[in-house]
Amino acid sequence: MDNKEAQTAAAFTTEANLQGDHGKPLDSNEEAFLRALGRVMTLLPRVVDADMLEKHPISSSEYAVLVRLSEAPHNQMRMEQLANMCGLSLGGMIQMVNRLESQSLVVCEKSPEDGRAWLATLTNSGWTQLKQASPTNLASLRRHVFSHLEGCDIAALVKVLGRIAPG
Repeated sequence: MDNKEAQTAAAFTTEANLQGDHGKPLDSNEEAFLRALGRVMTLLPRVVDADMLEKHPISSSEYAVLVRLSEAPHNQMRMEQLANMCGLSLGGMIQMVNRLESQSLVVCEKSPEDGRAWLATLTNSGWTQLKQASPTNLASLRRHVFSHLEGCDIAALVKVLGRIAPG
């Protein structure tokens, strides 16, 4: 186990010990699951990023922003909402949108309804980049995730993960 895994396991164990009745030590299967989950959460973004950046000028995180905007009404979303949906701080999202804006994939402008809020909008070039990058993203996910889940009940996995992170 490397240092990062040990820190992750220690964090889970420490958090569990602060939870009263639920503070009993993890059994070996629970601990193994959390360590494996931590490895997946660390490794998966790296390998998908590598695949994306090999063929496109955007990372998997930037791709996810374009996807969220493409699904939003008028391909537009408040920066704070976009940050929350992508699991980033507002500052992190501002930096990411600035990079996407520098490539003309997104425009950022003040909300006409609320002069304090900023809106990110997917551009036509952003749509084009999204369509071009989609096959690479899907192939990467199939190779790094779904090829390892042959014979697994994906719907059941979705339900289990939904109990951990609803939404």
